[in-house]
Amino acid sequence: MAQVLTGADQLASLEDQYLAGKRVGLLTNPTGITKHFQSTVSICANLQTAKLTALFACEHGIRGERQAGVLFEDEFDTDLGVPVFSLYGEHKKPTAAMMDAIDVLIFDIQDLGIRFYTYLSTLIYAMEACAKYGKQLVVLDRPNPLGGVKSEGGLLEAGFESIVGAWQIPIRSGLTIGEMAQYINAQMSPSCEMQVVPLKNWTREMEYTATELPWMLPSPNMPTMDTVRVYAATCYFEGTNVSEGRGTTKPFEIIGAPWMKAEEIAKKMNSLGLSGVHFHAIYFTPTFSKHQGELCHGVRLFVTDPATFKAVDTGLQLLHEVMIMHEEQFEWLTPFSKESKPFIDLLTGSERVRTSIHTKEGLLGVIASWNEQMEEWEKARKPYLLYGRDEDGRK
Repeated sequence: MAQVLTGADQLASLEDQYLAGKRVGLLTNPTGITKHFQSTVSICANLQTAKLTALFACEHGIRGERQAGVLFEDEFDTDLGVPVFSLYGEHKKPTAAMMDAIDVLIFDIQDLGIRFYTYLSTLIYAMEACAKYGKQLVVLDRPNPLGGVKSEGGLLEAGFESIVGAWQIPIRSGLTIGEMAQYINAQMSPSCEMQVVPLKNWTREMEYTATELPWMLPSPNMPTMDTVRVYAATCYFEGTNVSEGRGTTKPFEIIGAPWMKAEEIAKKMNSLGLSGVHFHAIYFTPTFSKHQGELCHGVRLFVTDPATFKAVDTGLQLLHEVMIMHEEQFEWLTPFSKESKPFIDLLTGSERVRTSIHTKEGLLGVIASWNEQMEEWEKARKPYLLYGRDEDGRK
């Protein structure tokens, strides 16, 4: 089987087609590398017919050096002699002054295909800025690490848009970042002038491990594919007083709190017979974030069969069981400001989970409703699939 090539692997050969004579801005992070470990920054710095004039940095920074939620301001890259504009500080969207420095913006970041991972939101904001200021956008496609067959979770409701959910899409899209860009651009008004450089030799059933591409952790708390597989299940706990494993070597693979009944939760979750997953009691002490320095009791999720594992439904079931078993201790995090909504609402895309997940009837209602929405999503996404369009979404 021929090795998968990303958009970045093809960029140098496409310079004359997309970039000749233009000032180039690059929105990237450490995941912007080729199969030969050359960074997209290096490729753009050595363009022959175009000039790199600005870098753009989203959450975690241009070098991936900052923890989640750490804001930062503009910098200057003295080696390249270009500004590094921050899109995770005072501004989340590119400003007129930023866009004045470029003619074309290149986007090259490894996404997860999961709505609340903020890189997709940054791309959407960049698309809106390109449309507003008349700039060209080139998206270098990368694989959806979970493959492109399965989608999960309900659609984000209008009014719940944020950096952890900037468009009315499901939690797990089943699209590559390039396919998602095409889907959103078709709905934007006005749309932007955009080209997607598609993958070569990628098929929808491929997980990232099958691509033979180098894996660079997309963010400090997303180190491995094991983490990626469970992220859509355990990220809900970011909106609660339960640790999602930050400050440990297994972020998102484990959840817990000082008051959690670890053995009972593991036993209960395994009794549900959920597909492709096993729960194991675990004890850990976070070095930072929630419950820093405190012994936490919790569970670790082992994905035993990625093909049948339903991360979103599993996460809802786990959230429900933790709530009802710890009624006195469990809490939703309060909104970050008077103007904002509870963080769990922003993560799940509405207030429904927060207001109904405490009962079995409410839990099953959310799952049933979200599964119905997925049937509509599967129809809506079909015209934008770059790598297979049949009934199964496969080649």
